[in-house]
Amino acid sequence: MNEKLYYVYILTNWNNKVMYVGFTRDLTKRIYEHKNKLIDGFTKKYNVFKLVYFEAVKDVISAITREKEIKGWRRNKKNQLVDQMNPEWHDLSWRL
Repeated sequence: MNEKLYYVYILTNWNNKVMYVGFTRDLTKRIYEHKNKLIDGFTKKYNVFKLVYFEAVKDVISAITREKEIKGWRRNKKNQLVDQMNPEWHDLSWRL
């Protein structure tokens, strides 16, 4: 069985001041698009390109729900989520 996964992810800029939460079906492609500024919008405008957190979910409804949940959090709760997976806030895109 070929299971389809979706990814909820957090990006930040070079000094971790700006944060973006998104979801996608193809995380590798989406991060490439962010890093190369191929998509107009928030991440291009604010130079947000560093993948600091991601998680896999099994369906699009779960991905949308989780993205909205994280977007609704205060900044310090988002920071705690990143700290659990990536305490040094390194760019995780090399893992993809």
